[in-house]
Amino acid sequence: MSNSARPRRRILVGVGGGIAAYKVCSVIRHFTEAGHEVRVVPTEAALRFVGAATFEALSGHPVSTDVFDDVDQVAHVRLGQGADLVVVAPATADLMARAASGRADDLLTASLLTVRCPVLFVPAMHTEMWDHPATAANVATLRAHGATVMTPASGRLTGTDSGPGRLPDPQEISLIGELLLDRPDALPYDLAGVRVVISAGGTREPLDPVRFLGNHSSGKQGFALARAAAQRGATVTVVAGSTADPGDPAGVEIVRVATAEQLAVEMTKRSAESDVVIMAAAVADFRPVAVADAKIKKGQDGPAPIELTTNPDILRGLVESRMAGQIPAETVIVGFAAETGDETGGVLDHGRAKLARKGCDLLVVNAVGDGKAFGTEDNTGWLLSANGAETALPLGSKTLMSSRILDEVRALVPDGRGA
Repeated sequence: MSNSARPRRRILVGVGGGIAAYKVCSVIRHFTEAGHEVRVVPTEAALRFVGAATFEALSGHPVSTDVFDDVDQVAHVRLGQGADLVVVAPATADLMARAASGRADDLLTASLLTVRCPVLFVPAMHTEMWDHPATAANVATLRAHGATVMTPASGRLTGTDSGPGRLPDPQEISLIGELLLDRPDALPYDLAGVRVVISAGGTREPLDPVRFLGNHSSGKQGFALARAAAQRGATVTVVAGSTADPGDPAGVEIVRVATAEQLAVEMTKRSAESDVVIMAAAVADFRPVAVADAKIKKGQDGPAPIELTTNPDILRGLVESRMAGQIPAETVIVGFAAETGDETGGVLDHGRAKLARKGCDLLVVNAVGDGKAFGTEDNTGWLLSANGAETALPLGSKTLMSSRILDEVRALVPDGRGA
């Protein structure tokens, strides 16, 4: 959905006192450029990392840390009651502890007690602090109070050490924030303990050392599914082919492949230990019988014809492996179908036929072509179930579509897995 089509919303950005505070400037800019009204409420410690002038310039509003500023306006009540979304980043261990216990000792924590909109905490701290039982208890409390607490990224931290606790990329924070604006209940923490493997992107079948057969898939839908599943608590692995560098989702393992055969090997191996398998990749239907050792030259008569052979049907193969007992019988298998209508039927007709052929539990059907699906930020389609149910997926961000798909997936996961 374009920025001009989105309603103007009021967003409160709380900034904690961590070195990652500078990254929040990009989040503020994203929301203001999307047309939203942004108010920034830093802690005193945050202003030791980024000055008030920066936040004021980016948001277009003055900033304050103290409940005794603008007393006549009762600032903490005005800010909290007027917000459509609250994003707290970086959410330090101290800030989350104070919020979890209901403290109201500065303008930010006081405002948090007055909000009735979605609240997104984005943790950033050293791994030992993130793993500490006290932090885990505070995170659980915040979630029990209705807040969304993002899974942090893994990577280089303040010092020389690396691990979980890194602030997710600003782009990802913004995507999750936009999702909660579109759908406040999009990220229940209901997939904890569920193992999910997702394929994403397109495959590339080499013709010679410099050319390949491929498609326009960007991998954005697969990465959006991974992002949403991880933030709902799942343990997520993405087997990614060619992608448009959408940014690795926080808390997700990424395995890179190139060809359809490589994708088939990885998906088959990892599906045997997964509770949910989602085939979102756009797999090439064909590959050359032979790959030239040297670049194919034009020549006076043009290139010689290229003989093709059919790639394995990975989705059908996974279903057959489940039938044969090589994948647990309770594993949920979801497929994607990129379709165009023709003289034999419409997009939905072809989708229904494909669901019958593939034998998966759910099939997401997308119309492609003319700027649809591939490479776009938004998506639409239908969700077809093996039990005959059909659900329209209205146009929205790919992250929003992912949340709706995962709702149906969660309903199929056996009891005892997930929250």
